[in-house]
Amino acid sequence: MASKVLTLKYRPQTLDELWVQDHVRDTLKRALERNRLANSYLFCGPRGVGKTTTARILAKSLNCQTGPTTTPCNTCSFCLEITGSRSMDVIEIDGASNRGIEQIRELRENIKYTPSSGRYKVYIIDEVHMLTGQAFNALLKTLEEPPAHAKFIFATTAAHDVPATIVSRCQRFDFRRATAGEIKARLVWLAQQERIRATDAALMAIARRADGAIRDAEGILDQLASFRPDGIHLEDVEELLGLVPGELFFDYADLIAGGDAAKLVAFLGRLFEAGYDHQEFYSGVVRHFRNLLVLQMGGGQAQLNLLPDEAARLSDQAAALGRSELLKALSAVMAYETQVGATQHPRALLEVMSLELAWGRAGADAGGKAGNPSAQDQDRHASAPADQTKPMNEVWRELKQRTARRRSVIGSFLELASPVSLEQDTLAILLPRKHQTAAEQIQADLECLHATLSEIRGRATRLAIQVAGQAKPDPTRERITSVLGDVDEKEPN
Repeated sequence: MASKVLTLKYRPQTLDELWVQDHVRDTLKRALERNRLANSYLFCGPRGVGKTTTARILAKSLNCQTGPTTTPCNTCSFCLEITGSRSMDVIEIDGASNRGIEQIRELRENIKYTPSSGRYKVYIIDEVHMLTGQAFNALLKTLEEPPAHAKFIFATTAAHDVPATIVSRCQRFDFRRATAGEIKARLVWLAQQERIRATDAALMAIARRADGAIRDAEGILDQLASFRPDGIHLEDVEELLGLVPGELFFDYADLIAGGDAAKLVAFLGRLFEAGYDHQEFYSGVVRHFRNLLVLQMGGGQAQLNLLPDEAARLSDQAAALGRSELLKALSAVMAYETQVGATQHPRALLEVMSLELAWGRAGADAGGKAGNPSAQDQDRHASAPADQTKPMNEVWRELKQRTARRRSVIGSFLELASPVSLEQDTLAILLPRKHQTAAEQIQADLECLHATLSEIRGRATRLAIQVAGQAKPDPTRERITSVLGDVDEKEPN
């Protein structure tokens, strides 16, 4: 006989077995004890926190042979049928696929009939917010005057999309996300029950990845138990889930603290070559800097759900950075949140973000040559003959390609700009105001860019840089271009 997956095998069967949602459990238990039952309930909360599970337990509590009761027996025919999803009196409806008015009309017709064997007819509608406006209107009258034998339990991950007229006729329960510590405690218990060997670091990584959803964490543990039956380690979790290793965030913060822009760009190059997801890396950076800031402000290990070795290393790194610097760094990183998911040039975006952080640390101490003239001259002489008739977009594309070959960092900055116009001797480009740092780095490398443009067009041509909403660069910013001269010219773009 095939074994059940962990999420089904250990699914709570009574209110006392519910994890985390103590406020829901206690309120429902008191309502059952005092027979103060509502006609309809609305369970709200993120996925995987127990909304549908609680609805089924409530249905059993109402229909159990010993009930209504706070502790269904799970042995009578009513409980067994509900547990096995074959009860004629507990109707589960998927609101996403049965969202039209016809399905609700059918429900209204069937609700008139008394239960076939149980005490109540219980209608569980999952993702109720997906119902159409007409369907909600058709349901409204039934909720106002429901038959005595009928109970409604609605579950939703988007309570704000449920009409107020429906919400006002329900008892609302808001299910909360589980903390990483609570999920880890659940995973430790499951591992003991199933004799799964796993390190604390691995279980904590799973708990963090689940993002508050106990069900997701149980599914990941089940998957890893098959992936590594001999024992689950942190490296296994990172490999299976595609997580960015935590060690890289410590390295990244060290590079930021050192203000070495060249090494920082090289680090990001290795990150992308390794195939890590840029959004995953960005989220990890936000989490890492937040942890550093909280520890710097006196927060504790328990508050951040850190393992002892993590807390010790983070505390050491936080001590090397000032509180105001950490706050500025976190603010600067958060400013890129809306762009990370939508950008077509993730590498360039992360480079700009990282260089702004390094700029803040390096300040005016950055020094060195701004380029490698000999390499640029060699590439310039080897280029193809110029074509004076090339249109603006083609000139712009060639400029980016050649610059990327010669100076990958400046090439990344150019990816953030858009061409505006190409006149006789000037190509004008525009950058968003938030990319002021990129504009300054391009400005610092204008001599090389002018030469490349002239080479492409076969005539003297200049590059004019415009920043949206700003007449000229902010004079308070100092250049950081000089520290980029040591970046590997052959680094892949």
